[in-house]
Amino acid sequence: MLSETEIHAIDHEVSLVPYKKAAVIEALKIVQQERGWVSDESVEAIADYLEISAAEVDSVATFYNLIFRRPVGRHVILLCDSISCYVMGYQTLYEALQQQLNVKFGETTADKNFTLLPNACLGCCDHAPALMIGEDLYRDVKVEELEGILKKYV
Repeated sequence: MLSETEIHAIDHEVSLVPYKKAAVIEALKIVQQERGWVSDESVEAIADYLEISAAEVDSVATFYNLIFRRPVGRHVILLCDSISCYVMGYQTLYEALQQQLNVKFGETTADKNFTLLPNACLGCCDHAPALMIGEDLYRDVKVEELEGILKKYV
């Protein structure tokens, strides 16, 4: 079931497009913003509200790597694994994150604070390696900076 807040926000997005189903990605983002992730029940509720099938909603949700279809931590760390980042020290950064957080890709820390995910490109190849936490982009990241970066989110 969608909340009144979600319905109001989705209605606004629907008003901006020619067809209700064109608002599906925005509806997914709205639900995720409110709930932290998009459950199967949320997919069904969005589908009902936009008058499309749950399969259509799910196909959009699973296409976009920033729509989370299972619970994630309070902060999602996206570590860029593009070729530029790889060449500039991605592997060392990944190993340091694994050690400091005690998680691998796709896992969430025991305290539910961080989820670590790979990302194909963060769009800053000239400042590799890069990672993103929430909406904060970190470029030219060095292993010795990680502890200080992570402390900002505890």
